[in-house]
Amino acid sequence: MQNALRRAHFLHGPYPATHFGPKACILPNPTSVMHIQDPASQRLTWTNPPSNVLVIRKIHDESLVEPFKELCRYLVEEKQLMVYVERRVVEDGTLKDDELFGSICNQLCTFREGFDDISDCIDLIICLGGDGTLLYASSLFQGSVPPVMAFHLGSLGFLTPFKFESYKTEVAKVLEGNAAITLRSRLKVKVVKAAVQQPHEEEEEGEEEGGQQQAGGEEQGEEHNGFLCPHGPPGGDAGKVTLQLQVLNEVVVDRGPSSYLSNVDLYLNGRLITSVQGDGVIVSTPTGSTAYAAAAGASMIHPNVPAIMVTPICPHSLSFRPIVVPAGVELMITLSPDARNTAWVSFDGRKRQEIQHGDCIKITASCYPVPSICCHDLVYDWFESLAQCLHWNVRKRQAGLAQPSDSSDTEN
Repeated sequence: MQNALRRAHFLHGPYPATHFGPKACILPNPTSVMHIQDPASQRLTWTNPPSNVLVIRKIHDESLVEPFKELCRYLVEEKQLMVYVERRVVEDGTLKDDELFGSICNQLCTFREGFDDISDCIDLIICLGGDGTLLYASSLFQGSVPPVMAFHLGSLGFLTPFKFESYKTEVAKVLEGNAAITLRSRLKVKVVKAAVQQPHEEEEEGEEEGGQQQAGGEEQGEEHNGFLCPHGPPGGDAGKVTLQLQVLNEVVVDRGPSSYLSNVDLYLNGRLITSVQGDGVIVSTPTGSTAYAAAAGASMIHPNVPAIMVTPICPHSLSFRPIVVPAGVELMITLSPDARNTAWVSFDGRKRQEIQHGDCIKITASCYPVPSICCHDLVYDWFESLAQCLHWNVRKRQAGLAQPSDSSDTEN
């Protein structure tokens, strides 16, 4: 019972009624830390006026140089704010050659991804580019994320509702605290390796131990939920956490360069749910449901819905449909004991790595969402993106009837 209570941590779920009839109730759950509020009441407010703004610009796009200059000049000169940018953005040759922008450029604070920690000093994030800029902004903050304001200057623009033509008006409104917020949930992902070896050790020992592992697999394996696990029950404490990330869109497990079908086991709260045989599986947030998951045939979920979506990629089964599970569960993915090849995993399209027998990927809902600022409100913005970017339900209009028909079917 204690283990069940410990696992049931609905971080983003609505708090249900706890009494049913005069004598039935649900045991209280001390791990409930967040409840869903009325979406219309999700408004941005500042406890103190913002002073530090992070501006993220899409790299290698010359068309964004002028908008970047305008925005930085506006924030520094008119709003008297401290602006942070990546060092590689400032080192761009176009900016270096601009003498008029030199005075502004000297006032910018720079940082390097992976070297400088800016998580505690940023009040607001402004993205210039496409959806990838918002994903990149999310990756910079593995804990609490400042509000993100994204301008549509890329290709698709599903996550970037603002138009740059009116940036002064829109930024001023946000700085005043007058804007709606969409809380885009993220996934907390851990990669647990069963045995961490040095690359040269793997090369030397690979050929010598390959035959021994195949021959002795049945003797060393343990039975778990009807499956033979060559390295013992999955999720044990013997492994080592080699990577921990906050993911905004999705975790993708695929077969990589192998020609064989991938064969991975999917666990939910420690119970084996199914095995995925196909090209792979996608575990996505509601925000990621309109990305790779939608291309793989999944439904689209509004980002305010507390859920995790599991979508197979080209499953070798006619009945394997995408499923939606509560946001509070823990998912775990491992290689099946009889898998012919390894698998590969990527996180929002980054940090791709190989998953071998005995390794596991643990996925839960994160308690650090991305507060995305809305242009209008969280309902209108999302459906407008569906219509404008994905052309959702676009169809030639049916012509109206010129006059009522005299047929008996119509009269009935």
